[in-house]
This record gives sequence, structure tokens and C-alpha cells, in this order.
Amino acid sequence: AMNIIGIDPGKKGAIACISQGKCATFRMPLLGSDLDGRVIADLLRNADLVVIEKVHSMPKQGVASTFTFGMGYGRVIGVAEALGLRIEYVTPQAWKAAILSGTKKDKDAAIMWAGNAYPCSFKRTEGECEAIAIAEYGRRNIALEG
Repeated sequence: AMNIIGIDPGKKGAIACISQGKCATFRMPLLGSDLDGRVIADLLRNADLVVIEKVHSMPKQGVASTFTFGMGYGRVIGVAEALGLRIEYVTPQAWKAAILSGTKKDKDAAIMWAGNAYPCSFKRTEGECEAIAIAEYGRRNIALEG
């Protein structure tokens, strides 16, 4: 069985793992105000495929917040690379088109989709729901190609 991980990068992001029809989610682990690379490594260690949302700097964001985000984004990628994992990238437009087709493709749509596709007993954050959708994109569109 494949362990497929989806990552919604950023401090409010999350990591989701889909395996054998089940799903586990983790809010992005922080150490102080930085992403915790060691905990991220523990979460990714057994992954067969890591799908990371492909992001770029937003023109309206400040330089400091863009730099901070970029540092965290690079840390996630570096951890996955150091573990020797297979990494694929997907744009927000691509995974939303594939997973949230027929909806407004907004955060409410992601939350509703995740609740239906992978029900759970607790309230998930927006980041967790998006991470699940990113992992599901990998399961449907990438895993079979490997």
C-alpha cells in the first residue's frame, strides 16, 4: 500500500497522509516561530510520494513575510529531499480543478470535500483539508505513474 503525503506549506499549513483509504492530518509543526524540520522529517519518513503545493511569492505580500514563507517552504522541500523521497509539485489551480470540480473551489469547498471523502470526528483546519486534497490529487493523478 502506498503512503501518499500532501503538504499545504506555510505556518498555517498542514501535512496529510493517505494510505489504504484512510487519512491522517497534522497541523504544520512549529518550533517557536519556525517550521520544525525534525518533526516534519518524522511525519514524512515512510512516504512513498510527497506532493507539495507549488507556490510563488505574491506581489502584494511584504518582503519579510515572503522571505519567512520561502524559508519554511524550502525547509519542507529540504527535509523531503534529505530523506530521499519522491517529490512532486502541483499548482493550486491544478489540484482544485481535479478535486474540487463543480464547486466554487474555495476554502469552504475544500473543507466540505475533505469531510465527505475522508470523514473524521474532529474539526479540521482549512490547511488540513487542503493538504488532504493535495494528497488525493497525488493518489489519483501521480501515484499510478510512478
